[in-house]
Amino acid sequence: MNRQGSGIPLGERRRAGAATGPVVGAEPVEDTCPVRHCWVADAVDLRGVKRPGLLVEWRRTTVSWEGRVVYAVTLRPGEWALVEEWLPADQLTQR
Repeated sequence: MNRQGSGIPLGERRRAGAATGPVVGAEPVEDTCPVRHCWVADAVDLRGVKRPGLLVEWRRTTVSWEGRVVYAVTLRPGEWALVEEWLPADQLTQR
């Protein structure tokens, strides 16, 4: 694999927009990823705690909004599994 660097030594490189200022010649990158972090209330494992999840898309139903979410649940004691499901918006929060 032959990659050419930017000519700036690794120790002197900074991310664009970092506290030290932007790198000369750096292009701003737009974040177009639709995935967002969320908290899931009433998870399918019924443990009564909010689970961290990833909200991957929204859809409108005839009465409200639902989010398609991926999150981890306790399958058996000490065993975890991933669940993907559509949940009502009122079960999803940012905090």
